Amino acid sequence: MGSMKEIFGSLLLKELLKGLSVTGRHLFARKITVQYPEEKTPQGFRFRGLHALRRYPGGEERCIACKLCEAACPAMAITIESAEREDGSRRTTRYDIDWNKCIFCGFCEEACPVDAIVETRLFEYHGEKQSDLYYTKPMLLANGDRYETQIAADRELDSKYR
Repeated sequence: MGSMKEIFGSLLLKELLKGLSVTGRHLFARKITVQYPEEKTPQGFRFRGLHALRRYPGGEERCIACKLCEAACPAMAITIESAEREDGSRRTTRYDIDWNKCIFCGFCEEACPVDAIVETRLFEYHGEKQSDLYYTKPMLLANGDRYETQIAADRELDSKYR
């Protein structure tokens, strides 16, 4: 008896009508498409985009050349070289990130003990050549200076939720 029911249902195209009813329900529903260049979707404060090196309020760079971010990077996209200064502290002489390799996992940000390397909310960047996606220390410090207010606001929100 069950097989007769299946044969009768297939003759009436029951599955097709079921699928068309789903399509009909969604045909007149509110559209959720975002017209990207004109409209932007809201981002969370933990969004991981373009990297930046931060400075202390006095202007001194935060990075102490501990190389934890370099060790934590699974893609090996970070290269750090350091030197000792006259006062005995260690600072970076070279801090490079190759975004051709970077997978934006955030491990570098989590590993940093002084909150020197952060990932900003900026995701609209490009490079026409591979060399355009190789950021050096001055470029990363410039990113940090440019987006410091947003970074500080995101850090404050993040501390409330941890």
